[in-house]
Amino acid sequence: MLSVGSNELISLITSFIWPLTRILGMIAITPPFGNNTVPVQIKIALGVMIALIVAPTIPVHPDVDPVSLTGMVILAQQLVIGLGMGFVIRIVFAAVEVAGEVSGLTMGLGFATFFDPLSQGRSSAIAQFLVLLTTLIFLTSNAHLALLSSLIESFKTIPITTTLQSGFNVHKLVIWGEQIFITGLRLALPIVAALLVINVALGILTRAAPQLNLFGIGFPITIAVGFLMVGLILPYLLLPIENLFQHGLETIQSLGAPAASTSTPQLQPPSSK
Repeated sequence: MLSVGSNELISLITSFIWPLTRILGMIAITPPFGNNTVPVQIKIALGVMIALIVAPTIPVHPDVDPVSLTGMVILAQQLVIGLGMGFVIRIVFAAVEVAGEVSGLTMGLGFATFFDPLSQGRSSAIAQFLVLLTTLIFLTSNAHLALLSSLIESFKTIPITTTLQSGFNVHKLVIWGEQIFITGLRLALPIVAALLVINVALGILTRAAPQLNLFGIGFPITIAVGFLMVGLILPYLLLPIENLFQHGLETIQSLGAPAASTSTPQLQPPSSK
């Protein structure tokens, strides 16, 4: 008859609960998994399935009672690490959303807003379109698989320990936040530059012919030029967005201890066979 002692039972629970907490923390905030339109049951089921696969491959974990103070500290550590890894990918989508917001406001579409279930706020139509495009690139370039690979590797670079210094580099995570503004403005720069030229031309035209109704001809022209520029830059958005995802994965890898050397997963589109 097979008998399981209390120590063995606690070891089995901790070897599953702590990885599950990190995985669920990442899933809860990473688009598109963290979208509120995705049912909570689906998120938990996905996290449990990944944890069942990952838990047997994790290095030796501390033998600590999960309901003790030390166990709660470890649980909180894993949650913060998972949220931090998901936050890196969330910044990529936020940068694209900023580019859409800047472009929409410059085009004069600031009034065309929709409810964004991801940010729980209002977002412009251009921003929604670019976010949907980024989501398609995220899935077709297999960035979600590379993200899961980085998550699994993080259990080696950021091991589960009982100390507060677990190798999680918060400084790099904070520095990565600047990509929201840097990348957002870079993506919106072609549209903003073209509309700036149009606005200057309209200003000169109005100065030369004051009888023209600037509001009557200005809005249709800026909106038309804005949509024209969006259509022109669409074929060129694939490479910068893929590079942004690649840099995000590299940032996730660098969040671990510098002593561990791991290779960053490369984004590879699915083969057409």
